[in-house]
Amino acid sequence: MHKKIIVGITQGDTNGIGYEVLIKALADSRINELCTPVIYGSSRLMGFYKKMSAGVENFNVHITQSASDLHYKMVNLVNCVPDQFMAEPGKMTEDGAQAALQALERAVDDLRGGKIHVLVTAPFNKQNMSREGFAFPGHTEYLANAFGKAAPLMILCNESLRVGVVTGHIPVSQIHRELTKEKILQKILLLDKTLKEDFTIRQPKIAVLGLNPHAGDGGLIGSEEQEIITPAIEEADKSGILAFGPYPADGFFAAAEYRKFDAVLAMYHDQGLIPFKALSFHQGVNFTAGLPVIRTSPDHGTAYRLAGEDKASPESMLAAIFMACDIYRNRRRNQEIEAEKLHEG
Repeated sequence: MHKKIIVGITQGDTNGIGYEVLIKALADSRINELCTPVIYGSSRLMGFYKKMSAGVENFNVHITQSASDLHYKMVNLVNCVPDQFMAEPGKMTEDGAQAALQALERAVDDLRGGKIHVLVTAPFNKQNMSREGFAFPGHTEYLANAFGKAAPLMILCNESLRVGVVTGHIPVSQIHRELTKEKILQKILLLDKTLKEDFTIRQPKIAVLGLNPHAGDGGLIGSEEQEIITPAIEEADKSGILAFGPYPADGFFAAAEYRKFDAVLAMYHDQGLIPFKALSFHQGVNFTAGLPVIRTSPDHGTAYRLAGEDKASPESMLAAIFMACDIYRNRRRNQEIEAEKLHEG
């Protein structure tokens, strides 16, 4: 019986660096020992980008029409994007967006059907996708809708730093309207749960950032800290969660206070992602917590300016694959422990 983790990987925008980082990452000798990779994309486009990857040797792919027909000791590619789709590295095109969407839809179907165990998504261009009728701000929201979860949690992770965000892909002008005590508390609870179940941290410590400069300065620069953030932290504390704050974001990261905690909860996208990417751009992973399935992605975008240059680093893609497998094993082990408890009870 096949026991390796089957990792589905979407190609992303065909004009970005998706295929380049995938080819480099999957050529790593550790991959086939760890898992069975399944790329969702185009054999034609794979061949196009493979010719550009000068430093990659002996990279062979098993082409198939279905994830039901895999070669478990090779990299597989489910050919689900029409051959007429063209690659134009570095350009934002209709083909690039349509190909990304078709690969994503097919991979999600197979994830839902149990043909793959985890999903890793290569980046697409959000502006380009919305132009083609994609009704979601990004992968996170699309997957939340696909699996019936209204409020997942985006977490940027590396081996020593995890940063979640209360509000994600929304305009800055809307942040203050989206923040409520209930929403912040829900994210703290979800972050605590995923740290325990997905990252096997028994008693996680969570740092919560303020919204305003200097965390409001006691009400002098905004009242959100006093009215909604601190009450949410206090409510979490009553549930036995080790949550602390609110901390001023600038000093918190500048003084490396994050090293004292297992995770940080930021109030909005850039507050959390700017310091994370400054500290860990090439090794960072985007993980969507709160879904019944496991999804990770590299923490970079399509990087059109690098596309076709054979310069893109595969480190973040490798880290995303490794983390998806780690979380899968952790969840399985946690389920086994819970089943043992029920049996003993």
